[in-house]
Amino acid sequence: MAPPANHPQTPAERLVALSIEWTWPLWLVGGLYIAGPVLGWTLAGMVALAVYLDGLPGNGGKPANTPFAIQAWLLGMAAMLVILWIGHANFDLGMGKTVKSSIGWAKGWALIALFPLAGAVLKIRPEVIYRAVCKLGLHTLIVLPILVTAPYIGLPELLWVSPLKVLGGAGPDYFAAQLYTIEPGAGTPRWQFFAPWSPAAGLMGVICVLLAVREPRLGWKSIGIAGGMALALFSQSRLALVALVVIAPLVWGIARLDRWWIWLIAAPIALAFGLFGHTLIDLADTAINEFSSARADSSRVRAALGRIAIDRWQTEAFWFGHGVVENGPHLVEFMPIGSHHSWYGLLFVKGILGAIALAVPIAITLGVLFVRSLSDATAQSGLTMTLVLSLYSFGENLEILAYLYWPALVVIGAALSAPKPKKATGKAA
Repeated sequence: MAPPANHPQTPAERLVALSIEWTWPLWLVGGLYIAGPVLGWTLAGMVALAVYLDGLPGNGGKPANTPFAIQAWLLGMAAMLVILWIGHANFDLGMGKTVKSSIGWAKGWALIALFPLAGAVLKIRPEVIYRAVCKLGLHTLIVLPILVTAPYIGLPELLWVSPLKVLGGAGPDYFAAQLYTIEPGAGTPRWQFFAPWSPAAGLMGVICVLLAVREPRLGWKSIGIAGGMALALFSQSRLALVALVVIAPLVWGIARLDRWWIWLIAAPIALAFGLFGHTLIDLADTAINEFSSARADSSRVRAALGRIAIDRWQTEAFWFGHGVVENGPHLVEFMPIGSHHSWYGLLFVKGILGAIALAVPIAITLGVLFVRSLSDATAQSGLTMTLVLSLYSFGENLEILAYLYWPALVVIGAALSAPKPKKATGKAA
């Protein structure tokens, strides 16, 4: 009897599934930030071994082709490292900082290429990830009552900071078992779950919901969606709510562009927009202002960090950037310049060439998966994840959170590796 489609069948699938299912225990011991890069480079080693074995004469003598979009990711993220070296050389930052930043690249930008590569070459099936994400949702729902009641029954905000932080090289936020935080100014609790901060938990909530919806078993699907929604709602992330409202219907519509009734529905909508376009734009502008004012201090700091990043990029390091992150002035509470925004951060640290190195693979991936999503369920999942990361690139630094959202990257790689489209069997997210 053949095992279920969502049951891990290869070493790579077992590693991926166990890593997702063990998220909460790893968070408790402060090991998530270390586990992500270790898993990424372990899978990269398995890819190298698979390519070598496929190339042996007894196996045909020719390794499987890597999809063009995956090659774009590999070249783009490799370019990030070269650009980093040039930026360090331009500002004479020294060998010590160059080595440290190169290690940071291996734990960040490199993973954004290695996980899709693993999903493509190792043929990791998305169904395995769907089920594992649903199990993560179950674990989240189990610990949710403790987290939600913690600020009201006197439990401390911070349980502890793991001594594993000495191995990571990042700040203590990545190794802290934080039950909740108190929102400055409002004095209300906010939850970040297993993420280093609340908006990152919102990102994981969006990813979990949009992956869990692909799970075929209704029971597990419901649990996975409920767990992901808990992450998104209790993180109080505005961007998470926008992503859930916008991306799922968008992909649902894209997957049905080849059906006549979609165009029948779209025609009056387009007509209405043409007739009432100015009013709709005014409403959107009002909504954006209310969105920003919902957490005014945060929006002010983000905007100031962006302005500083753009000004210093244009005047000081247009092509290759400054090479390293710098803290801003008191105006932005000494937060890193360009943080909270992948593009501002890239322009400041790696210049216009760094931004291009990320933009090109994203554009290619969106184009390929857009076409395939018309007839392939896996491509629809990959497109959904790519759209989520594209949206979040304007609110988070994708590099520093790659250790957390890597299941989305594996799904993108699996979607890009599909040899040819096949008819979708499930509902689009």
